Formats: sequence, C-alpha cells, structure tokens
Amino acid sequence: MGSTLPPAGVPRRYPGIARRGRLRTKFLLSLALVSALLTCSTLLVVRQRVQLQVREEIREALQNSLVTFRNFQRQRETTLQGSAALLANLPLLEALMTSDDAPTIQDGSRQLWQRVGGDLFVLADRSGKLMALHTVAADFAPAQAQEMLGRSLQNGDLHDWWFGGGHLFQVFMQPIYFGEPANRAPLGVLVLGSEINSLVAEDVRRVASSQVAFRYGRTVVVSTLSPALKEALKEQTLPQPAAGAPPVDIDLGQERFLATCTDLPPSSSLSVSLVVLKSYDQATVFLRSLNRWLVGLGLTAILAGGILVFLISDTFTRPLANLVGGVHALERGDFDYPLEARGNDEVSELTRSFDRMRHAVRDAQQELLQAERFATIGRMASTVSHDLRHSLTAILAYAEFLAEGNLPEGRRAEFYQEIRLAVNQMTDQLRQLLEFSQARVVHRPVLANITEVIERAVRIVKARPEFSGIEVRTSFDGGSAGWFDPGGLERVFHNLLLNACEAAPPESGRVEVTTSGTAAGLAILVADNGGGIPEEIRDRLFEPFVTAGKDNGIGLGLALVQKIVHEHGGQIKVERTGRDGTTLRIWLPATVPQVSVASPAPVLDRPPHA
Repeated sequence: MGSTLPPAGVPRRYPGIARRGRLRTKFLLSLALVSALLTCSTLLVVRQRVQLQVREEIREALQNSLVTFRNFQRQRETTLQGSAALLANLPLLEALMTSDDAPTIQDGSRQLWQRVGGDLFVLADRSGKLMALHTVAADFAPAQAQEMLGRSLQNGDLHDWWFGGGHLFQVFMQPIYFGEPANRAPLGVLVLGSEINSLVAEDVRRVASSQVAFRYGRTVVVSTLSPALKEALKEQTLPQPAAGAPPVDIDLGQERFLATCTDLPPSSSLSVSLVVLKSYDQATVFLRSLNRWLVGLGLTAILAGGILVFLISDTFTRPLANLVGGVHALERGDFDYPLEARGNDEVSELTRSFDRMRHAVRDAQQELLQAERFATIGRMASTVSHDLRHSLTAILAYAEFLAEGNLPEGRRAEFYQEIRLAVNQMTDQLRQLLEFSQARVVHRPVLANITEVIERAVRIVKARPEFSGIEVRTSFDGGSAGWFDPGGLERVFHNLLLNACEAAPPESGRVEVTTSGTAAGLAILVADNGGGIPEEIRDRLFEPFVTAGKDNGIGLGLALVQKIVHEHGGQIKVERTGRDGTTLRIWLPATVPQVSVASPAPVLDRPPHA
C-alpha cells in the first residue's frame, strides 16, 4: 500500500482529533452542572423557607382577623341587644301590643322602627303569631319571617340567625310584658336584627385586612370576593370549622388562597360560618422577584465560571490534545507526528515518554519486518527448492534414459511426456509465485455470466485423466449475471475445483458447484466428499505456503483465490468441513467494485477469515 501521509509542512489530520475539546467540554459541563445544582438547591431552600415564613405570617394574620371579627361582632351584639331591651320596655310599644290588631300594630310600629333603626324589626303576639314586619330587605317575606320566628321560639334562643330571600340577619328577641314588674303579663315578642350585607363584609375586610365570606350552610350569602371568585368558592369543600384548625390551601380561579373557617354563634338553629381568605399569590409576589434574582445570579456564576474553567482547562487540554493526535497518528503508522513537550509537569513527562516509546516501537517494527521478511524468504526458498528439486530430479532421470540409444520409440515418447509434465509443473509454480508477488493486479469488470466461467473451469479440470472417475455437478438458481473479471474468476474456480478433486476419492468422488443469485450479489458453494481439511491447517488455510497431503504444489492456490475474491469486493470462507467433506462459500457483489485496481493481502499478515 502506498503512503497516505501528507507532504512535509502540511498539517496532518486524523479521525477523532477534531474532538480534542471533549475533555474541556467535560470540565465545562461539570462546572455548569455543579453550579446549576448549587443554584437550584439554594433557590429551593430559600423558596421553601420563605414559603414557610409567608405561610406562618398568613396563618397569624388569619387568626388575628378572626379575633378582630369576634370583637367587632361582640360590639354589634351588645348594641343590638341593648336596643332590643330598651324598645321592649317602652310604654308606647306595650300599649300598641295590647290592641291585638295586626294592621294597627304594623302601622304603629313603623315609627318605633324608624326611631331605633336596624335592618329588621318584628313584633309577634304571645302565641308567636307575626303581627308586624319592617325590614330593609324587600325579598324577606312575612312567611319567611314567621318560619324563622317559630323555629327560634321553639328552640328557646333569644340570640339567633335568620335567613330568607337571600338575606342573613343576626337577631335578638326580647319578650314584651305589661304591668308592674311583680305582676307582669306577657304581651308578645320583639325581634330586632341586623343584616350581614356587603357593607358589613367590607367593614370586616378592612378591619381583618383579608377577604371574607359569610355562608349559610354551603350558600355564600355575601362576600368581598369578585363574582367569579365567589362562584368558585361555592364549589370548594372547606373543612368543618374547629378551634385551632390550621388554614387550608384552596384555588379560586387562577389564584391560590389560604383560608380558615369559623362558626358564628349561636349555631343551634342555622349553620352560619365566616370564611376568611388571604391571597397566597399576592403575598408571594416578592418571592417570584427573588427567584428571578437568584436565577440571574446563578446564570452569571455559571457563565463566569465557564469562562474561567475554559481558560484554565485549555492549559491542560491543549498538551493532551497534541498527545492524543500523536496516538491516533501512531495508530495509522505515522511515527513522525510532531509532539510538543513544554514544562516539567506530568503531561509533558507523559508526552516525552510516549515519544521515546514510539521511536522504540518503530525500531522494533523495522527489526520485526526485517526478520519476517527473511523468514518468509527462507520458507519460500525451502518450499520452492523442494518442489523444483523434485521436478528437476525427474527431468534429469528421464533425460538420462533418453540418452540411451537402444530405447524403443514408445518408451522414448513416454519419457518425453514425463519430462514435459515436470517442466509444466515448474512453470505453473513459478507463475503462481509471480502472480502472488505482484503488488497490483488490474481487474477489468464486465457484465458477464458466472455460469459460463464455472463451466469452462469444470471442462479444464475434467480434461485431466487423473480426475476421470470423479463426478462434477453444477446447479444454478436465480440470476447468474454480474460485474467481474471472467479471467480472474476462472482462475479462482479452477484452483478450487483442483483442490476439491484432489481431496475427493478417485473412484467415488463427487464435487458440486451450486450458484444462487440475488439482487445483492452471487453466492457460490463448492463442495466435495473428501476427508475434510486437516485440523492443523484449518486456521491458516488461506495463508501462503500452507499445504498438506499433496505430493506437489507450493501452497499458493487458496491464497491466490482469496486475493482475487477480495479484489472483486467479495468474501470466501469455509462453510463446513469434516469427514464427510468440505464446502467453501464465495460471495460476490452484484455491483461494480469501487476499486478495480486492488492490492493483494500482505504476505506477512494472516488473511481475515469471513
């Protein structure tokens, strides 16, 4: 093979050298990974701590809101209860209730309601019958007031919640008596109530600094939330109110809240509760800003660290890259790749050691090649001299016989034929040596039929008298056309058929040549019924000068066969061998080989087995 090294002064490039930055990449990736992990860990820890702190602050704010509302409610209750007690003791009201006429009481009590104010004013007789109803809520009907009144009287609650027409009232009931305190007779009941409306909810929101919602059962009566969030709150299942219960997370629309729920006393008749909500997203707006700052600082640290590591790693990776280039060059037989060893560090010492090693390897390789060359020449000389000596001995003996003058003409012709046969054997051996030693063989592929090539080789072999008792059969399956050199392949099949016929029994020998063609190529099997390939040469069958069990031949037949097949881009291998015979398989591509000028397999190397 010719040298592929570039001229002096031209930089040499080898596969894999372009990846010389991979160690530097590892440094950069490692730093980026470590920095990213540290940044993410810091971000997560800070975020977790801030979230816990914000959650604790919201929890405390919610608890403070409940305490604030209870104080606010207590003041309202005191005011409402006092107003009810004053009205119940007014002589005018006592006189009005003695009439027992509902229209009179309804009309007469209007002035009292307007004087005392309030959102609900109800009068009932001693039996609990509704006599007067005044309210700011037009949807609160007398029938609903009668129902709420009857339930409160039945439960005996003077402080209660009334709900009707979508309105929620906190009410206080005060009995109305007639006469002196010692002999007081009941006249009826006064109910004074205050509605929990949007104004009350807004007051509570301002005091509690949170969103609030009043619920009757699962019905949200009034809330400071937006209409959309109020509807979303109706779908939420809040835990049962309990003292000291922790806040819960709820999602309303696209916003997250922390919410706590408490029952509003009394709770004997109606389940009225207050829900206090504080937006968690609004409380953590600064946390998102902090996250952006942390991510920015992390990316800046990664970038600055990457530049620093790049500058530092370049100091270490550049000599390593040069050393790797020398290793790849040595792998391809280039012992002159320039190596730079600067300084006294470990990499420089390794570079100098490698340089000394490759010079030692080059010297050892040259010595080994010289020794192998001499050994090959000696083996070839021994083999050739032995075979040539055998033929020359026969020629000398038959020439001496021909020198005798009293030989009959028939014996003289026989001796002449023997001399001619010996000369042909010597010529054939020398031709094989010449073909195998050629550095390059020019093949001229043409579109030909493999059937014709095999048939010609069969006819030539069958023409030899020593193979007259051997049956040679051929079979062809599929296409048999392909691009190859017919002359070169005829030599291949001629040698294979000679070996097969020599291995087969003289009287009952069989040799079969089977060809099958596909779109990819041609597969040819050459099988015989001989005794198989000897064990000692099976692994070296295609090496030159390897032969066994033959009286003549220098062991170049199969080496030439493999050489020609490889030059056609094909493969040859032993399909099977044993006592029942041997089968060799040849595969030839259907397309034209990319290289028509092929080089033989090196004599010193063992040919690869397919």
